[in-house]
This record gives sequence, C-alpha cells and structure tokens, in this order.
Amino acid sequence: MHNTLLAVLGLLFGVMLLVMLSKKLKVAYPIFLVIAGLGIGLLPGMPRLHLEPDLIFLIFLPPLLYEAAWYTSWRDFWKWKRPIGLLAFGLVFFTSTIVAYASSSIIPGFTLALGFLLGGIISPPDAVAAASVMKGMKVPKRLMTILEGESLVNDASSLIVFKFALLAVISGTFSMHEATGQFFLVAGMGIVIGLAGAHIMYVIHRFLPTTPAIDALLTVMTPYGLFLAAEHFHYSGVMAVVTGGLFMSYRAHEVFQTGSTKINMLGVWTTMIFAMNTMVFILIGLELPEIIEGLGDYSIADGIKYGLIISGITILLRFLWVYPIAHIPRWLSAKARQDPSPGWKGPLVISWAGMRGVVSLATALSIPLMLDKTQAFPQRNLIIFITFVVIFVTLVFQGLTLPLIIKLIKIKEIDDILPAEQQQAGIQQHLDKLALKLINEKYQEHLEQNDSLRFLKETLENDIIETEGYLVSLQCERMEKGAFDIYNRALIEIYALQRKELFELKKDKNYSDEEIRKAELQVDLSELKITGMGH
Repeated sequence: MHNTLLAVLGLLFGVMLLVMLSKKLKVAYPIFLVIAGLGIGLLPGMPRLHLEPDLIFLIFLPPLLYEAAWYTSWRDFWKWKRPIGLLAFGLVFFTSTIVAYASSSIIPGFTLALGFLLGGIISPPDAVAAASVMKGMKVPKRLMTILEGESLVNDASSLIVFKFALLAVISGTFSMHEATGQFFLVAGMGIVIGLAGAHIMYVIHRFLPTTPAIDALLTVMTPYGLFLAAEHFHYSGVMAVVTGGLFMSYRAHEVFQTGSTKINMLGVWTTMIFAMNTMVFILIGLELPEIIEGLGDYSIADGIKYGLIISGITILLRFLWVYPIAHIPRWLSAKARQDPSPGWKGPLVISWAGMRGVVSLATALSIPLMLDKTQAFPQRNLIIFITFVVIFVTLVFQGLTLPLIIKLIKIKEIDDILPAEQQQAGIQQHLDKLALKLINEKYQEHLEQNDSLRFLKETLENDIIETEGYLVSLQCERMEKGAFDIYNRALIEIYALQRKELFELKKDKNYSDEEIRKAELQVDLSELKITGMGH
C-alpha cells in the first residue's frame, strides 16, 4: 500500500512538472504529456504500468463528462443543435461504420464486430485537447460551442456503439433491427435516470441544511451515483451523467446561492478535473509498453501500419462529413440560411480539431481481458495499440498544426457577439441598477439615518455613471490594437501590488487576519474577471 501511494504521488508530482514545462515551451499539455509518457514508458528499467479496465473507465469518465455538461451553455447548445447533432450522432455512426468495414478488410482475423468496437472507440474527438490547443487564440465562439457540444454528446453515442459491438463480440450474434431499438431504449432510459437522480440531488442541495464543503462533496458524488444507477439497470450511464449535469447546471442559481459555496466548488472541481485530465494523458503514453508486449502475432510495425491507416481514414472522414453538413442544410432550409454562412474557414477548423484523447483511451482500456473464463478477448491489445496510434497522430500532428492553420486563415468571429469587455461592463451595469432599485424601493426611509447605506447608494450611482462612460468609449473609440491587453496588464499589476500591500498589513495590529483574507478574496475575484480560471 505504501509503495502504491508513493507511486501515485510521484506520478502526480511528475505530471505537474511536465505541465509547467509544457507551459514554458508553449505546447498544449495534452500533446506534451502523451509524448512525455511515451518517452518515460520506453525507458529501460521502468516498471510496467497495469490498469484495471473497469477501474479506469469508472474513475475518470463520470466526473469528466459531468464537468463538461456543467459548463455547457444550454442556450448556445440549443442554438447550434443541428450541427452539433449531425456531428455527435451522424459523424459517430458514419465513422464507426466506415472504420468497421475498413479495419475488417485490411487486418487479418479482424471481424466486423471488432471493427465496430474499434470504430466506437476512436470516433469521439476530445474537447479538452482541442480547447487546450486553441487556448489564447481568437477562435469564433460559434466554433468552440459546436466543438464542445459535439464532444459532450458524441461520448454517449460512441459508447453506445461500443457497448453493442462488445455484446456482439461476446455473444457472436448481431441484429441491426434489435440494436436500433435497444439504442433508443438504452439512451432514453439513461436520460430518465439522469433526470430522476438530478432531481433528487436538487432537493438535497435546495432544502437540506448543507454547508459549502458538503455541497462540493455532493457534486463530486453525483456523477458517480448517476453513472452507477444507470449501469446497474443496463442503461446508458453516460447519458445519465450528461443529462444530470445539464439539469444541475441549469438550476445552479437556485441551488448554490452563496458565494462561498460556488467558490469552494470551483476550487474543488478545477483541481480534480485538471488532475484527472493530466493523469489520463500521461497514462496514454505509460500504458504503451504493456500493450506492445501483448500484441501477440502482430509486430509493432504491423500495429503502427494499421494505426496510421485508421488514423488517415478518421481524419479524412471528418472532412468528408463536416463540409457537406455545413452547407447542404442551408440549401434545403430557409431557416438554416438565417444563420451566418460558415464559409470554408469554419468547417476547416472544425475538421482539423478532431483530436482524440481521454474518452477513447478510457473506452479502449475498458475492453475486458477475457471473453469468458477460458478464452482471452480477441485482438484486445491490437485494438488498444491502434487506439493509441490514432490518439498520438491526431493529438501531436493535428494538435501542433492547428494553431498554425488558425493563424494562416485569419478566421474572424462570424456571429454578432459583443466583445468580452463590453459584455462584462453591460452585465455589471445591470447588476448595479438592480441593487440601486432595491435600495430605493425597500430602504428609502433608512437612508437619512444610515450613513453606510447612503454611502452605498452613492457608490452605486457613481459606478453606474462610470460604467456608462466606459461603454460609450468602447462603442465610439477605435482603440488601437493591443490597447485592451495593456489595460488588462495594468489591472493585473495593480492586483499583484495590492496583494503585497495586504501582506504588509498583516503586521498592522489594527487589521485581523480574517478581514485581510476577505480583502484578498475580493482582489482574487476582481482578477478572475480578467484572467478566467486558466491564468
């Protein structure tokens, strides 16, 4: 136990160092971790890493899906439901089918059922990898919404394909008619269980006397509970988690009403998801030596050859699907023509952003070791090896070239979306006016006797005037390129200076540590408006 704990802590520490190094080298950490994991795993004398298939799937998948669902904008998701649905369902089934027939024809001993199994594994792109690669680049909001929405739903559709293919391999029989009916049953009941479980958690959070710590812990438990409940009845745990996450996110303003609860949850989830993502990406590389040892009759050269062919097919299929679905609906529907035209640049970015990652690895590793008590699962290590090659090729090749493509084509925002600075100022203006209205309506009689309340009212009035002036300047002035960057950099320097001053104030006996911590939190929250969580 001590050695296992030490190994886990050592791996976590090593991963953190590698992430910091990737930041220094300005390489997206998923790409860097996969390469580093592969290099470390191939070092002579390194202990072989063995992961239990069911464990990797259960530990990593539910919270990753739940977090993705939580931060999905339901309004944006619904606005772009057509391209998201065509990618998340249509492209997954298209890719799975073509990969199934292609792999069964080029790989000796590979059945059509094994082909569908492989297709279900490698069909869903990874939003974390794409977001990490495109971080800091000016990518239109529409494209990021479609990519994130696709990755949220395609995990469910690909895993359902995977499960039916797995059943076909184990039972030796497959009926398309029965599979289609079962697909809708499994997915539909997964949604029902997700909604039912989310309503139970809503009641607990909303009406029981929880604390910020309890709320945070309950949110960590929720995806596992939803997933296990659905899987217990042989329905889609993925659909249950995604549905539950969307519901709880939509009702969050009713459930989590205090700032301390939200900040505490944000800290817990940000740390947990970051640790899980980084661990899985390096595990992709570290797991490879054991996979190679189990290739059996296939050589490493054969595995690489098949992997490269399948990688090329998946990349090409995405192009063949994305461009038609971007334009054909506009030819057929007047309603679709109301949306801005995607042109050729948007589909290019979406096509090239189809990098595979966490879900594909977790799914591949969840293939059972044994078909029954006496027979090993056929081609298991070859399937995992091909999956690794596809992840490696799409992550490294596409991931390193995607920023260059975005810079070369100079893609611009095609939607009528206000700049972030203007949105923030407008939101703050609404909040200040709301606060001023409440004071005028409910506390008017206290204003003459209460100096603090009167000062608050005056502060709000001044803030509203300043915000209106700021909004006018944003609309009227053509600010030179980089002006906002200079403005934000000045604010960040101010906040850093304020933190130093607060540290010095700790030596002043007139100020308690508790009040200084509150002031530090206000500075942190102000900085968060500019930097976001990724700073």
